[in-house]
This record gives sequence, C-alpha cells and structure tokens, in this order.
Amino acid sequence: MKMLMTAVVVAAALFAGQAHAASAACEKSADDKKLSGAARTSHIKKCEADAGSNAVCEKSADDKKLAGAARTSHVKKCMEDGGAGASASAACEKSAADKNLAGAAKTSHVKKCMEDASAKK
Repeated sequence: MKMLMTAVVVAAALFAGQAHAASAACEKSADDKKLSGAARTSHIKKCEADAGSNAVCEKSADDKKLAGAARTSHVKKCMEDGGAGASASAACEKSAADKNLAGAAKTSHVKKCMEDASAKK
C-alpha cells in the first residue's frame, strides 16, 4: 500500500508540471470545436484526464526503453487501463531500485509487484 501511495504522489508531481500545457491544449481544442457551457467543461475535463494518462503511459514507455510497435502497444494498453498500470509499474521499478535489485532478481520483483498491484484492483 505504501508503494501505491508513493506512486500516486510521484505521478501527481509529474502531472503538476504538465497540467498547464494540457489545460491550454484542451482549451484550444474546445475553442476549435466551438464548444460552450457544460459541453465545453465536460470536453476539457475529459481531455485533461486523457492527457494525464497519456503522459504517465509515455513516461512508462520511456522508462522501459520501448520503441516502435512495442512502445505503441504499451501506450495503447496503458491508456485502456487508464494509466493505472503505468503508475504501478513506476512504483514497482522504484521499489526494485530502492532494493538495489538487478537482472533476474529485479525482473522477478517487478513481475510479482505488478501482479500484486493488479490483484488489488
């Protein structure tokens, strides 16, 4: 549970720097679509949520050094999961780094950690 909370705090810090850029892009998108009132508010909220998840998923792909089709597949699956998998992945990777794990020990630790995280959903 502590690892999950740490992941949430880290993700929030990452989003804080990107929130303004996402908001501006979402506002422009609403302007381009000539939305107003509740439709505009709803569009902006959904757009910002999607942008936040995408940033987490892209960061996760960067951390895993994925490229090409593997990266695209990872980001797509992560977005379908709402970015939650990326947050858990980041927390598991950090946990392994904190324990100075490498090689097979790291792989095993991260795999088990991810399984535990998905079981808690």
